[in-house]
Amino acid sequence: MKPIDLAKKLRRDAASDPAVLDRGRAKLMAQIQRESEVRSQPTIVPQLPYHDLRAALEFLERAFGFREIPTSRVEDERGVVGHAMMEFGANGVIGLGGHGGHSALSPKVDGVVSQYLSVYVPDVEAHYEHARAAGARIVMGLRDQFWGDRTYEALDLEGHRWRFHQKIREVPQEKWNWSSTDPDKP
Repeated sequence: MKPIDLAKKLRRDAASDPAVLDRGRAKLMAQIQRESEVRSQPTIVPQLPYHDLRAALEFLERAFGFREIPTSRVEDERGVVGHAMMEFGANGVIGLGGHGGHSALSPKVDGVVSQYLSVYVPDVEAHYEHARAAGARIVMGLRDQFWGDRTYEALDLEGHRWRFHQKIREVPQEKWNWSSTDPDKP
């Protein structure tokens, strides 16, 4: 039963027995908590192929601040990591898999970056300095974008492109200038 339906039922029942509200309060709060936990799970999880998943896990943690979800790691009998998941922020999640799995290729071998991942961070300047110091290859330095974000772009150790953002001002869409300074237009 959804929290709103439970609240309506409690209200109806309380008309005849006011003590129902006291008994139902804990049940209602537990239901609201379950609903919020379900909502906080990501609904889209991009999967990135890597040749060396152990190295990718270490790099993404050290340079970009991701954290491995320990229960997600899948290893074979030799200890080779075949899949893992990492989290970032409140509900950002990415999956890491082997090169060639599901026909997905690492840019390291294919030579082509077929997508980039956008990640919002609370302080893009500090994130930039941390990533640079940790060895991330910066391919676009910090810049203010016409849509109101401050961004930079970096490549990870196998060439996946990452764009890190921080919203710095609100810009109405009718004022966006697509022909401005960003040659890679999002």
